[in-house]
Amino acid sequence: MAPSGSSPPSSLGRSERMVLAAVAAVLVLLMLWLRGGLHPEAPLERLARQSPELTVALADGRPTVVEFYADWCEACRSMAPAMERIERQQRGRMDVVLLNVDNPRWQPELERYDVNGIPQLEFFDATGGSVGRSIGARSGAELDALATALVDGTPLPQLAGVGAVSALVETTALESATPQSQAAPQAGPRSHG
Repeated sequence: MAPSGSSPPSSLGRSERMVLAAVAAVLVLLMLWLRGGLHPEAPLERLARQSPELTVALADGRPTVVEFYADWCEACRSMAPAMERIERQQRGRMDVVLLNVDNPRWQPELERYDVNGIPQLEFFDATGGSVGRSIGARSGAELDALATALVDGTPLPQLAGVGAVSALVETTALESATPQSQAAPQAGPRSHG
């Protein structure tokens, strides 16, 4: 029996506690590394932060990809590493613009491009003319093919969910959006409908 006032003997020695502390530290570092490093920003946040203004991108003589996204969108987050890689590889040849559907600033663009689900990609040629749209998640290979076609000025690849926009939307993106106050209400981007 332990004398009163003294603590019971530890079942772990000093060396075992140090090994456990070292293992815990390695596990913490491994978890941080797997989540994208010590930086608090994930690829989606980095891309959004460095994204050029839409009007600037559409007027600079380079093709542009506009992604309508949301921070909470898992498909948007899963596409972000590939989008970030493409942005790095095509920097100076193509612009990547991210517009958060939860930001009221982009409401005119949400209406103009009829965004009713995310992720939605809008594709523009070097003159700012709309050349197509993609709705839904895309693989890295699909995003690469779409970016290559844009930069090369060739037709977008035939992928499910990718197509040309209608004549109603196919005006240059630099024109101001027409007020739609008399239009029928549409589903919002958060409806995924």
